[in-house]
Amino acid sequence: MKEKELKLPAYGGQALIEGVMMRGKHALGVAMRAPDGEIVIKTEKLPAIYASNFRKVPFLRGSILLLDAMGLGMRILTDSANLQTGEDEKIEGYQLVLTVMFSLTIAILLFFVLPTVVAELISRWISMQPWALNLVEGGIRLVFIIAYVWGVGLIKDIQRVYSYHGAEHKTINAFENSIPLIPSEVKKCSREHPRCGTSFILAVAVIAIIVFTFIGPLPVLWRILTRIVLIPVIAGIAYEYTRFLANNMDNKIVYAIAKPNLALQKLTTREPDESMLEVAIAAFNAMIEKEQDEPINTTTIKEREQT
Repeated sequence: MKEKELKLPAYGGQALIEGVMMRGKHALGVAMRAPDGEIVIKTEKLPAIYASNFRKVPFLRGSILLLDAMGLGMRILTDSANLQTGEDEKIEGYQLVLTVMFSLTIAILLFFVLPTVVAELISRWISMQPWALNLVEGGIRLVFIIAYVWGVGLIKDIQRVYSYHGAEHKTINAFENSIPLIPSEVKKCSREHPRCGTSFILAVAVIAIIVFTFIGPLPVLWRILTRIVLIPVIAGIAYEYTRFLANNMDNKIVYAIAKPNLALQKLTTREPDESMLEVAIAAFNAMIEKEQDEPINTTTIKEREQT
C-alpha cells in the first residue's frame, strides 16, 4: 500500500495566546512562547471520555466531545494567557469556571438566541411562511458568525492568535503529507484543513437551518427554547458531517461541498512566521512523545536540550 493511502491518526489542535495545543488520540501537547522568548512545553493525558465507547457512537459522540473540548480548550487557553501575565493577574479556580460559563452563555445568546429574536422582529414587519422565517433566522446567524470572526480578527492580539492557528494547520498538513517538521518546510504547506473548528462552526449554522425548519411554526419563546435545547443535537449532526467531509476530501464532489468551509478559514487563519511554526512543531512533537508515553511533562526547549 502506498504511504499516502495509509490511515493516519486524526490529529487536531487549537491556537492559543502565543502558543498552540496539539491533540492526539490519548494525549495533548502544548507549546507556548513565554515573554522571555523561551518555548514552554506542557503535556497531559486526555480525559477518559476520549477513549470511551461514547467516542464510537455516531451523533452522540459529537455533542459529548464538543462539551469536553470546550472546557479543555478554555482551560489551556487560560494557561497560555496566564503565562503572559503577572501572578496577580492569573485566572484560575472559580474564576476559570465563571469565565467558561460566561463565554458559553455569551456564545449561546449571540449565535442562537439573538438571531431568533431579530428574525421574529422582521417577521412582524414582513409576513412570511415558517420555512422562510427559519431561512431568514439562519441567514442572520450565519452573518453574525462571519461578522464576529472578521471583527475580532481586526484586534492585534487576535491577529497573532489567527497566525498561530495557521501554524497549527500547516504543521498538521505537513505531518499528513510526510513533509519534514522543520519551519522552512512546514511554511510551504496550506493553512487550510478540513478538520478545522471553523468548518464545524459553519456546519452548525447550516444544519441549524435544516433542523429548525422541521420543527415548524412555534411562538417566539418556544422557538428560543428549542434553539438552546437542540444545540447538542445540531452539534452531533455537524460533527458527523464535518467528519465525513474530512475523510472524503479526495472525492471531487465532497471537496466542492467543503469549499465554503475551507474558504471561511481564510478569516480565522493568517500566515505565521517561522517562530510561530517553531512553537506549533514543538507542540506537535511533545504530543507525539506523550502519546508514546515518553517521560515529558513541563519543561522549556532549553531545559530539554540540556538533559
